[in-house]
Amino acid sequence: MSELAGYKGRSLKLLEDFHVKVGDTVQITTKGDSAAFSDNYAGIIMPRYENADDKHVVLKVDSGYNIAIELGRIDKISAMEQKPTKNEKSEQKIKADSKLPKLLLLSTGGTIASKIDYRTGAVTPTLTAEELNNSIPELAEIANIETEVLFSEYSENIMPNHWLEIANKIKNVIQEDNGYHGIIVAHGTDTMHYTSSFLSFSLAGCPIPIALVGSQRSSDRASSDAALNLIGATEFLVKCKTNGIYVVMHQDENDEVIACHLGTRVRKNHTSKRGAFQTIGGDPAFLIINNQIHNNKKTDFFSNNKFEPKIALDEKVALVKYYPGFDPEILQNYIQKEYKAIIFEGTGLGHVGKNMYSIIKSANEKDIFIGMTSQCIDGRVSMTVYESGRDLLNLGIIPLEDMIPEVALTKAMWAAGNSKNSQEIKKIMLNKIASEISK
Repeated sequence: MSELAGYKGRSLKLLEDFHVKVGDTVQITTKGDSAAFSDNYAGIIMPRYENADDKHVVLKVDSGYNIAIELGRIDKISAMEQKPTKNEKSEQKIKADSKLPKLLLLSTGGTIASKIDYRTGAVTPTLTAEELNNSIPELAEIANIETEVLFSEYSENIMPNHWLEIANKIKNVIQEDNGYHGIIVAHGTDTMHYTSSFLSFSLAGCPIPIALVGSQRSSDRASSDAALNLIGATEFLVKCKTNGIYVVMHQDENDEVIACHLGTRVRKNHTSKRGAFQTIGGDPAFLIINNQIHNNKKTDFFSNNKFEPKIALDEKVALVKYYPGFDPEILQNYIQKEYKAIIFEGTGLGHVGKNMYSIIKSANEKDIFIGMTSQCIDGRVSMTVYESGRDLLNLGIIPLEDMIPEVALTKAMWAAGNSKNSQEIKKIMLNKIASEISK
């Protein structure tokens, strides 16, 4: 990265005049009517985006937040001695305690696996699993954690082929019987519930608990939830005495409670809050309060606890959100490309407009499985209540109970990868496998 990355014009000249560069720790003194009214800001000079203006200098201050200071306010920039940070100190090898259970931590990227680069002030998803383990020494008091990096991706870049890689790794670890009490998957939050649901189906009957854990705030922020979420996931795996796939995150904005959600009954319902994840249609399966596990789970996670991994999928499945004015011809593209399944997010109890009837009939005739979920956050589809719902049933649409649309999508991909035709897909979709359908 350039020593003056993103700076240009007036802002570039200012940094050059004061002989400072990106990554330097500096103190910026702003102009005032007198010394008493001047402000001093200390922090690390951050790089700027390529298309940023030339009117500001950006600092990362001690709180972890970035501030932009207008050039017109700047009186002086002074370089400061940069002190070594905890991220730059040599890591101490953690000695295994034979009395503690053994866990495996798999890193896939995301905010929880990010760190601040104190040369540039940038936060990057390059933190290895080993660094993640060493940065939170409390973990060594709970379990012996072995670490491995599978890949390092923001969660929006995690694709079905990544799901397969995670699932195959976990399957191999379990079948090798290395004595792991559980497995942590460090994952970005945006698509974590897609990954958790696919693992729930492909690793059906998994004999040990698996916790997907992420963070909403990066580790350089004072409000970061990374450490507490990871500690909570570790506590959960050690103490839960159950199996299954779970998403472990803050329950709310406070630090007192960590929630453990069923991997097929959870959604990210807020863009930025620490308590962004919520169990749909009930309470979290477990809560961690003062290091104690509170069990709210009433049934086994898996319908069959015999471990029978089926790690395959077919990406030719579409999730279609119906809306007033939806053009039915959009579905023609899926038919022509020989998609195996279409999952509708219908309105209310599970409806789409009658302008969709003809294309639905065509898709059904092409042996495409068509399932119905609801756009409503909670509740169950019920297509026998109104005439329009009954019409859709007659056209071959299959109601998917209270399955969350994203979960129905991943299950349909998995079902299509393990089926020869739409009837086999239908049988799998209606069979409760991993708590994806509630009573």
